[in-house]
Amino acid sequence: MGNPEQGNETFITEFILLGFGTLHELQILLFLLFLVIYIATMAGNILIMALVAADQHLHTPMYVFLGNLSCLETCYTSTILPNILLTSLLTGDRTISVTRCFIQYDFFGSLAAIECLLLSVMSYNRYLAIVKPLHYEARLSDRSCLQLIGISWAGGFLNNSIPVLSISQLTFCGPNGIDDFLCDFIPLVKLSCNDPQLMEILAFILSLIISLVPFLLTMMSYICIIATILRILSTMGRQKAFSTCSSHLLVVSIYYGTLLIAYMFPTDNTMRDFKKVLSVVYTVLTPLVNPLIYTLRNKEIKGALRKVFRKFMLGQW
Repeated sequence: MGNPEQGNETFITEFILLGFGTLHELQILLFLLFLVIYIATMAGNILIMALVAADQHLHTPMYVFLGNLSCLETCYTSTILPNILLTSLLTGDRTISVTRCFIQYDFFGSLAAIECLLLSVMSYNRYLAIVKPLHYEARLSDRSCLQLIGISWAGGFLNNSIPVLSISQLTFCGPNGIDDFLCDFIPLVKLSCNDPQLMEILAFILSLIISLVPFLLTMMSYICIIATILRILSTMGRQKAFSTCSSHLLVVSIYYGTLLIAYMFPTDNTMRDFKKVLSVVYTVLTPLVNPLIYTLRNKEIKGALRKVFRKFMLGQW
């Protein structure tokens, strides 16, 4: 119950995720669609992790980073999709306790921040390989590679701990409907009884640090990479150089394109449904697309897959 200053106002203990609330007739279809996406996402990313761990030829910084990205995507997907499948779509129960909502946001926000940092680290790897090839081994030794990975994971969780701690201090007295399919910072702040201005400023500053800064660093890396590739005289050399970074550039474009539009543009009645679609893209489809892009466009990964397939067919496990 509320304190005397707030009269008989009752604090809420659960939220209602309204994301798919108006699509009752498509509930079974959506369940099957998201189930297939979840299985395919987990299988694709686990396969990449297994290949990177098992194949000695893939024990290089580029593929170690890729293995970490795949590990991240499995965690990212498991934070969101099981809840959508088991509650919103299977049982129709869209309620989520305040505590579970905070925990989901903690993992979702932290993993999203880690992905921004990892994508930036991977672009730095491509920058060194193409623009500074003579400095590559010195700057990306096994130790520095592990340090960059550790900084990315630790930085993501530390960055998100500030808004999580801030949100845990808020009070919620209704309404309790979140117009999304997951718990996120801004919708939670808007539902609180507190003044949202300070929290929104905090969210904006942290978003600049953890998403915009890595994005700008990634873009700067690719500007230098493209400028270097254009100076290569051989057409075949240019194609080979660009093919080594095209997969990562495509992943970065999809992820940041949807993420920045979803968070930087104001939410109004005309943009609300469009932003829900974008949320599905960067939280559900991007983890599925990433292993497909890297598998289909990467010779080393395809070579490792062929070796695994031959061993399987010959029974040489």
